[in-house]
Amino acid sequence: MQNTLLTNITIATMVPDDHSYGLIENACLAIVDGRIEWVGENSALPGQYSDWLLRDMGGRLATPALIDCHTHVVFGGNRAREFEMRLNGASYEELAKAGGGIVSTVNATRKCSEDELLAEALPRVDALISEGLSTLEIKSGYGLDRDTELAMLRVARRIGEVRDIRVVTSFLGAHAVPAEYASKADQYIDEICIPTLAAAHKEGLVDAVDGFCEGIGFSPAQIRRVFEKARNLSLPVKLHAEQLSNLGGAKLAAQFGALSADHLEYLDEDGVKAMATANMVAVLLPGAFYTLREKQLPPLEALRSYKVPIAVASDCNPGSSPLTSLLLTMNMACTLFQMTPEEALRGVTANAARALGLSDCGMIAPGMRADLAIWDAEHPSELSYRIGFNPLHERIFEGQS
Repeated sequence: MQNTLLTNITIATMVPDDHSYGLIENACLAIVDGRIEWVGENSALPGQYSDWLLRDMGGRLATPALIDCHTHVVFGGNRAREFEMRLNGASYEELAKAGGGIVSTVNATRKCSEDELLAEALPRVDALISEGLSTLEIKSGYGLDRDTELAMLRVARRIGEVRDIRVVTSFLGAHAVPAEYASKADQYIDEICIPTLAAAHKEGLVDAVDGFCEGIGFSPAQIRRVFEKARNLSLPVKLHAEQLSNLGGAKLAAQFGALSADHLEYLDEDGVKAMATANMVAVLLPGAFYTLREKQLPPLEALRSYKVPIAVASDCNPGSSPLTSLLLTMNMACTLFQMTPEEALRGVTANAARALGLSDCGMIAPGMRADLAIWDAEHPSELSYRIGFNPLHERIFEGQS
């Protein structure tokens, strides 16, 4: 791989966590074998790089490539009809209890082969990649039986093989109770969820374990059993928590040293404190808030006060967030949740990496992967400012365009 020096570029390193972008103007960036070797002002460039392949970036802006740390991009069918029903007055809970919601996607997903699931997922993945994405978390959770859960995770791994993208998988067997186990959630956990987690781990398909701790999902006691199995398998955990009510899911996740708790609209101060103590990341999902027309805002000021890192993700899924744009997600985070553009960009770079347990991406610094997004923009705030506009000039993945 040829050594490359990017010149004439403004770089938002996202390295300091002091409410700044870590901007370096008139900068250069040296890439060796897919890694960043040196970054700094052009005037400080060491002489050893003088004969490298130069690429003039025309004064454009470089940021770390974007990271979507919470998605459900592998699924069958769509729920456009339910979207219409919600607009005619049906609530999320009512749809779920009537056999819609997650369970309706389960039925569609179970009917798909792995090739069909891959074919359906790739356009969604390509939309995210087109906006400078390099790293994508993909959850299972629309199978809710052994074979389909494993198929979803295999498809997630295949996405990382057929696209230049890094895929991180999460086992989400505790997503919903399937129809055949109606009113038998504990039995489902024992007979399907935990054994399937073990099988997926044995096949090398699981990077982390997730769950949906909610009245229409699983109780904290049920999630605890899944997390105990994850701990036995030495797998990190994360949790959908406090989206529709406060069941104490974030505090439970903190007890297991979770990477993150996600959604968090109903998170209270005790939950924030627990997350801070456990060094967890708060992953906010404005797409679901927007689609469900929620009113309860996540406790942004408390998260800031307790210095809980905040990530932002698309939550791409067929029901509550059919969103395949991280740029729009950033705008929503600013407009709906009153995050700053710097917080939004950090939320899809440095803090998103942290939410996935990754330490080699999300920032522009020596030793980091050379996963970059080059933008036709002068300042990083433009990335959150525009609506429905993609200023990406070039995506660089492991040093290659």
